[in-house]
Amino acid sequence: MVLELATDPYVTSIGTLPAHADEGQAREWIERNRGRWTEGRGFSFAIEESATGRAVGQLGLWLAELEQGRAELGYVVMPGARGRGYAAAALGAATGFAWTIPALHRLQLHIEPWNAASIRTAERAGYDCEGLLRSYQEIGGVRRDMLLYAAIRPA
Repeated sequence: MVLELATDPYVTSIGTLPAHADEGQAREWIERNRGRWTEGRGFSFAIEESATGRAVGQLGLWLAELEQGRAELGYVVMPGARGRGYAAAALGAATGFAWTIPALHRLQLHIEPWNAASIRTAERAGYDCEGLLRSYQEIGGVRRDMLLYAAIRPA
């Protein structure tokens, strides 16, 4: 899964996975993600195909803003497994898990406006678009707009 993710130029431009990673680099990326909880950064989960147990992607629940009651989520699915609802199912499960953390009141996603698949994923998982953040983030040396999607803790 990680080796296939490394073939996607967008995935490698937004995270720490090297482009066209070899097996050693892939293993290092997995180990970095395994350490996110002990570093205090949050949780990194594998997205699994339930029928086979095969890993098809990764989802992070990042807690840098936990003291403010906020968390950020991000997800990627390997190119050969996209379009099958894995990301939406994983996002829904991670959202349910996040609500077990008492300090969380708001979950956020930042999605580039061109990314229709990710927008559908967010909406299927119950997130609402709150607006456009212009020139919000640098990706690949270019400032990018981001749509802000959020879910608020159910009453």
